[in-house]
Amino acid sequence: MEEPILKVEGIKKRYGKKEILRGTSLSIRHGELKILIGPSGAGKSTLLQCINFLVRPDAGRVWLEGREIKHAHGRELHRYRQQVGMIFQDFNLFDHLTALRNVEIALVKVRRMGRTEARDRAMAELERVGLGDHVQKYPAQLSGGQKQRVSIARALAMDPKVMLLDEPTSALDPELIGEVLAVIRDLGENGMTMIMATHQIAFAQALANEIVFMEDGLIVEEGPPAKIFGCAENERTREFCSKVMELYTDNR
Repeated sequence: MEEPILKVEGIKKRYGKKEILRGTSLSIRHGELKILIGPSGAGKSTLLQCINFLVRPDAGRVWLEGREIKHAHGRELHRYRQQVGMIFQDFNLFDHLTALRNVEIALVKVRRMGRTEARDRAMAELERVGLGDHVQKYPAQLSGGQKQRVSIARALAMDPKVMLLDEPTSALDPELIGEVLAVIRDLGENGMTMIMATHQIAFAQALANEIVFMEDGLIVEEGPPAKIFGCAENERTREFCSKVMELYTDNR
C-alpha cells in the first residue's frame, strides 16, 4: 500500500483549561481529498493550523513524505509551508496589493524568483482559477468568491504537495460558494492532495475519498462517504450526519 504523503500522530493542543485536541492522528495519501466534518468546537480548524504550525501543538509528531518535521521554525518552517499550503476562511489577502501582486509577492520574497518570472507564474495561476481578467483589481474590488480564488492561486503558486483548506466557503454568500468549490473540484481531479474542513455536505459526498468526523478534539470515525453518511458505526457519527443531511435536504 502506498505510504502517506502527510501523517500526523498524537496531536494535542490546550488553551488554558480547554483541551482542543486530545491526541489526534491522521494521514493522507497522494491525490486524496480528505474532508473533516463535525460540530463547531470539534477541533477541525485547530488541527489544520497545527499541521501547518500556525499553531504550535503541545504534543505530537508530523511527517511529510516520510520525513519528520522536528524543528518547525526558521528556514525549515518556510520550506515546509511552501509544501503544505493553507487556505483560510477570511482570505488573508493584502488589501493594498492587487490580485496579481498578492500572488506574486511570495514568489519573490520566499522563493527568490525574478520579478518577470514571478509575474508570469502569478498570471498563470490566476488564469487557472478563472481570474485572468481581474489581475489588476484590489481585494476591495473583488467579490468574496474571487478573493478566495486569489488566495487559492497564491497557495498554488508555491507548488504545494498538500493543501489544507479551513472552511474555505464559510465566509461567502450562497451564490458565490459554487465558484470556489468548482476550483477545488478541478484541483482534486488534477491530483492535488487536500485536507478540507467544510459543511458542504453534497460536495463532500460527491468528491471526498474519505470523511473524518471529529468531536471534542478526537476523531470519532472515518471512512468513505457512503459509509459515514449511510451506515456509520458510531452512534454519535450517525446522529450528527442525520442532522446535517436533514438540514441539507431542507435547504435544497
